[in-house]
Amino acid sequence: MPWTAVEKDYKFEGPKGPASLADLFEGRRQLIVYRAFYAPDVTTYAAGGAYPERACVGCSMVADQVAHPAHLNARDTTLVFVSRAPQTEIQGLKERMGWENIPWYTLTDDFDADFGVDEWHGTNAFLRDSDRIFRTYFVDSRGDEAMGSTWSYLDITALGRQEEWEDSPDGYPQTAPYQWWNYHDAYGAAA
Repeated sequence: MPWTAVEKDYKFEGPKGPASLADLFEGRRQLIVYRAFYAPDVTTYAAGGAYPERACVGCSMVADQVAHPAHLNARDTTLVFVSRAPQTEIQGLKERMGWENIPWYTLTDDFDADFGVDEWHGTNAFLRDSDRIFRTYFVDSRGDEAMGSTWSYLDITALGRQEEWEDSPDGYPQTAPYQWWNYHDAYGAAA
């Protein structure tokens, strides 16, 4: 999709307090935001639980599939989940479900409505260019159920996998395949 400049100053609540959309990048160039449905009014539950013990069953399956974030981070990309639940409940859910590696923020404004994920789950990708943020990709419905692997996430970003085989514009970061791959605990502090 064409890059669209983000003109509003969106705010979130995170485990460390208030955060802007720029903060969600965690200093990286790209950001992927998955809108997971976890809030008191969410009713898409499988048998065996309800809010706050459980989130939407489909969104929970997506969270169960998320690869270790160090691989995305090594490609200058951050993945976060956002929901309407308060942080105390999000943190409890993450601990119960084993999702500690997924940064998860509380929506506090109209970010979800503005980016097409207020009534259905969806994944948006953003790119930060200096002080400017651009929305570069959006997928929802059946399309984002395939997300979770490092490759599927990188493939929706503006910079892609950043490997030499890709037909990328001049100036895009690129390395040889396998050159950047590493064990998730061996990338260093940046990842």
